[in-house]
Amino acid sequence: MASNWTERISAFCCSPSGFLSGTNPDAFLAELLRELRDDRASYGVKVLLLSPLCEYPTLLCSSESVGEETALDLMSVFTQCPPRFSQFRCHLLVALTSVLVCSSCVSNRSRASLDFIDLLLQICQDTSDLDGDGTQRCPRATACDCLCEIEASCPGLLSQRLELLAGLRQQETSWLHQAYAGLQILVLRNAVYQLTKQTGAGAAHLKALLDGNTSVAWEADQEAFHMVTKDSAIQSSLILGPMGRVLTLHTGPDCKELRSVLSSLLEESYLLTPLCQAALFHRLTEVVAMVPGIPPTTFRAQLLRLLGTNEVCLLHVTLLMKCAFTDSLFSAEDEAFLLKRLVVLSQHPLLSTPEKLFYMDCILHFPENRPINCGDSDEALPVLLTPQLASALLPTVFNDSATLLARLHLQALVFLEEGEEGGRGLAYIYDHLTALLHIVDRGGSRDIVVTFFRAAFLFLFYFQHVEGYSARLSEQLCQLYLQHTQLAPHILNLVDKTLERLPECNWALGLLQGLQRAISTAPLGQLTLRDLSCHLKVLARVAEEGKISQCSTLGFLSAVITQSSSLLCTSGDWRLGNGLLGVCRRVLLHPSLDSLLIPLADILQHLTCYYGDTDIQDHARLYYTLLTTLSREKLSVVLAQSAAEGGGQVKKRTLSCVMAESEGLTNILTVHQTEQPVFQLTEALSGLQQEMENLQLSQDEGDKALESYRAQFSESGFASQIMLKYHLTHTEPHDPRFEQIFSICLHFSLTDDHYEQLQDISVPCLFRQRPLPVVQLTLKPRRPYPTTIHVSAIFTSKDGLTWHTTMPDVHVEFQQAFLPLPVPLSWSRASRQDVFEGLWDEFCSEMGDSIISLFCCQLREAALKALVEKHFLPFLVSNLSQEDELRVLLFLPPRSHVLLKISSEEDATQFNMATDTRQLLPHMNSYLLTVTSSQDESVR
Repeated sequence: MASNWTERISAFCCSPSGFLSGTNPDAFLAELLRELRDDRASYGVKVLLLSPLCEYPTLLCSSESVGEETALDLMSVFTQCPPRFSQFRCHLLVALTSVLVCSSCVSNRSRASLDFIDLLLQICQDTSDLDGDGTQRCPRATACDCLCEIEASCPGLLSQRLELLAGLRQQETSWLHQAYAGLQILVLRNAVYQLTKQTGAGAAHLKALLDGNTSVAWEADQEAFHMVTKDSAIQSSLILGPMGRVLTLHTGPDCKELRSVLSSLLEESYLLTPLCQAALFHRLTEVVAMVPGIPPTTFRAQLLRLLGTNEVCLLHVTLLMKCAFTDSLFSAEDEAFLLKRLVVLSQHPLLSTPEKLFYMDCILHFPENRPINCGDSDEALPVLLTPQLASALLPTVFNDSATLLARLHLQALVFLEEGEEGGRGLAYIYDHLTALLHIVDRGGSRDIVVTFFRAAFLFLFYFQHVEGYSARLSEQLCQLYLQHTQLAPHILNLVDKTLERLPECNWALGLLQGLQRAISTAPLGQLTLRDLSCHLKVLARVAEEGKISQCSTLGFLSAVITQSSSLLCTSGDWRLGNGLLGVCRRVLLHPSLDSLLIPLADILQHLTCYYGDTDIQDHARLYYTLLTTLSREKLSVVLAQSAAEGGGQVKKRTLSCVMAESEGLTNILTVHQTEQPVFQLTEALSGLQQEMENLQLSQDEGDKALESYRAQFSESGFASQIMLKYHLTHTEPHDPRFEQIFSICLHFSLTDDHYEQLQDISVPCLFRQRPLPVVQLTLKPRRPYPTTIHVSAIFTSKDGLTWHTTMPDVHVEFQQAFLPLPVPLSWSRASRQDVFEGLWDEFCSEMGDSIISLFCCQLREAALKALVEKHFLPFLVSNLSQEDELRVLLFLPPRSHVLLKISSEEDATQFNMATDTRQLLPHMNSYLLTVTSSQDESVR
């Protein structure tokens, strides 16, 4: 039995949804709870059984009522478990917390959740093991953690237990003291925040809160409680900005109870681990920020220890305190000392690189007592960080990439105001950049190459206005490119990013002009095919700029294809030819095309006649025809990728774009992935979708009705399919790019082996303003169980791009497999009843998988009649007017049957069931429970 549960739990954890698709979740949960109550099962197996409830509570407890019933069962198991099995008791507490929190029992303050909180508090107060071996400390620690989780998910729930929690912390002498302190400060912080949201709250309310020790189900303002619970601000930090932005509780100077609590926590803070201390100080800072009656100098005694700490978490919380209280707590001397300490830690040799980067980031966002720059996101250096102090953080070539860039960023901000004649600071930065360039020139690694170009961008971002240095950098980059043409993507990326971030800067255009000049004047005798490929990419980018003349570009292209014909034209390299066409296409769109007409026409004509690739010749011929027959305006319309108009139009792609450049060809051939589902399948028709075969049998079969019915199954594929119809609809919110969709191919993936694999379905088109297309799924069951089908689609948008989208799953319910008795329509009702009687007698023998069962419920006569008409009328083999007993025959492909005899007794409505597949009973029971419950409620 234990091995069976091990395999089942392992299968569940590997694929919870797939596992539950083959069984009923309620039935599986009932089995788990029954096994947990079984005294014969070992506690090792029981711990394993709790893992689904701990990790996937929402799948097993889908509603609040199910969660509450499950919690009551688990608490019963906890009560009966001997104290010596402490590990199992701990797992039980965690499972209870997961179930109650995830099923919304805690947020709705159900009876079970309040009883569980009482149980947790009783466990926390159990000090019977103080003189023992400490085996009960583990459940107490777990109970404290569970209370923290409950309070975090439902802030303010434990606010009336503050006095009790304070007493537990003060009395505890073991390591649990730390857990109790964390729980107390969390509850205190949430309670104070709750008071700040209530109108008219003051010192009296705060005093009552700190002295209260009533039941957890205390009488409070429920509306205010739910309002605070749903407030997103309570889940995040309240002190990331100045104190003026925090909600405050006006208590006046009379806050001695709160002062006493804060002082007690601060005095014992040194006993905690660094992480717990940081969390404690963070919460305490929030409390003091919300209660102006408590001065920030309360933290003064702890400040010396915090300023001298080498723990990252404690130094971070110190900066948070400085951000919240500024000069109310930190003097000018403290501020200077803290800044110097950050500078020292940013270069400390014993610290790791991530720690040093964190400290440098703290310098860039240092909370000053009197900040000059009030922006929340702008990086600005503190006034006290002078060039002399920052000189300790000068970058060197021996730094790693991240440290070098961070230091360079810091120094750029320090020397930003020096200008062109600012002295040694800017000169040092440029010399360092030059040193990196020399390393790249001598064959540096890819990491060094990327670091150099990032450093160059940082330099240009801050000092592009210093013309002397920026001009020198442009010249050096041109020389570097000629020596290493493979750096073309990095240089072009630097150009693009510079134009993006500095649109008014002319440096990028100057660099492109310098590259054009360097390429056109380079000796052709030393030109290789690899260099030529890089040159064409650069020249194509240069041709996109309308302010740059293209005469030298065309001169270079003409020289390459005429003087070096043996190198290029005769080779017939398609990629190089496409690169040449890419440059020509951009020149065709250049504003000064009129002056470039003759040399461009000569180049295109030469390519048409002599290039060694037929495809390139055809494209060149097309461009030559367009150039010589169309005006410049019409040529621009034909070639240009039309820009989006009005912000909502999708870019259209022309054939010339596909032929002109490899980037366009790659884009049009790529299958793009949508970020969200574009369309979905929604059920189109309710009821039966199965078409019955019309066998030529006589109308009166007599005693042979069952034999004739059985004989039909000798034909292969008889009544083995289920037809389900769905509408294909757009999802919301709609994407303007997908208003019109073409050539849709729907692909279906099964999550289990209950059904045969589905074939792909093609839909011609889907327009938002037109009637919805109907998609018919043909399911061929192996076993007629509920299942989930994953759906995806490949389609073409109106701009010609191919897209792949993941669609919402299609859930096939158990009742969708119901079909009426598969006999010809000419059969009489008497023949159908004969089949029913014959099958009933066979199933009652309970041979093989046959089984009988009984389902009872409370239904009035009108409700029963309405239920049969709504859910079972197509499957009825008896007369609906028959009052004593109704007979229903459900056929489930491929060869399963469920027979029902429905009758009303004095005390209940009985559904006598018989089936030849006993595995269908849990699904049938769940279905009957659903339809009878909903029908009874609707009648009321």
